Amino acid sequence: MANTLKIVIPTAGWATRVRPQTWSKPKPLVGVAGRASLDYLLDTFQSVPDLSTGATQCPEAAEYVIILDPYFGEMQIPPYMKEHYPGYHVHYVLQSVMRGQSDALWLAREYLTGPMIMCFSDTLIEADFSFLVNEKTDGIAWVKNVPDPRRFGVVEVDKDGWVRRLIEKPVSLENNRVAVGCYYFREGHELVSAIEEQMKRKNSLKGEYFLADAINIMVERGLKIRTQDIDIWLDMGTIETILETNRYLLGHGHDNTKSIHRENVRINPPVFIHESAAIDHSTIGPNASIGADCKITNSRVEDSILETGVVVEAAALQNSFIGRQALIQGHSAEADPMVLNIGDNSSIVIKK
Repeated sequence: MANTLKIVIPTAGWATRVRPQTWSKPKPLVGVAGRASLDYLLDTFQSVPDLSTGATQCPEAAEYVIILDPYFGEMQIPPYMKEHYPGYHVHYVLQSVMRGQSDALWLAREYLTGPMIMCFSDTLIEADFSFLVNEKTDGIAWVKNVPDPRRFGVVEVDKDGWVRRLIEKPVSLENNRVAVGCYYFREGHELVSAIEEQMKRKNSLKGEYFLADAINIMVERGLKIRTQDIDIWLDMGTIETILETNRYLLGHGHDNTKSIHRENVRINPPVFIHESAAIDHSTIGPNASIGADCKITNSRVEDSILETGVVVEAAALQNSFIGRQALIQGHSAEADPMVLNIGDNSSIVIKK
């Protein structure tokens, strides 16, 4: 239906900054604070309205368009959505060749009609979308002021607050209103038309078409796009920022310390420990996420993420990301902590 809100999530890309975790799974399924990052992204849309009825808090009334990379994304995300979100109406689009953000949306153009939200998969924000039921502008860019905007894209507005242009990776610190990677368009076909023009102009950089250039074409054509400020913007783009996001989420509602009752285990909150994890004679936390079926003995784990099935024996871990079914064997929990980033099914054994 033309008036049905579309929620478009580009997930394609090789996610090289999150390796080795993404050698075996797509970035949206990388774990943080006890869940896949995709779960937290979908939580963002709990407040979206049903534009046909005006009711709010209707995430299942929207249509979701998830743009996948070949192989891991294509193989793993659709079954994950089917298992965990069976009531969601989801379309899948494959981006076989990485030609950038606008190309991904162009491939999904048959679904981009009527109102739409576009949010990149590594962008986690706290936002209330319920106001969209009464929104009359052509578009919205969610923004946040940051101290140093130079590695992001910034939004330049005119004296009346309307977007004048988006600038990728500015050289100046003067404008620090960063576009966080979430946009609303009242008519998806306007975006598709702008992308078509962008491609005709061959407006690309190093073979990739960036969304900012398409939005600038929309502004050139007279469409009115405004900004919407947010306070919380969490990044899943690198291992370092994923660990920072883990700390924030554990400290803001995702700590399950009160439900954990284990003997011979010292817990320093905040933590998330899956109910199936087996832990003995160990110290966990602060800021540790322990996945399902992990086995931890005589160890110390803090500021770290352990995904499903990790085994840790006689080791100290700090600021680490340990992939699924990995094995860590050390000498002692009292040793200097190891800082590790190892992928699924890997092993680290410290020999005496």
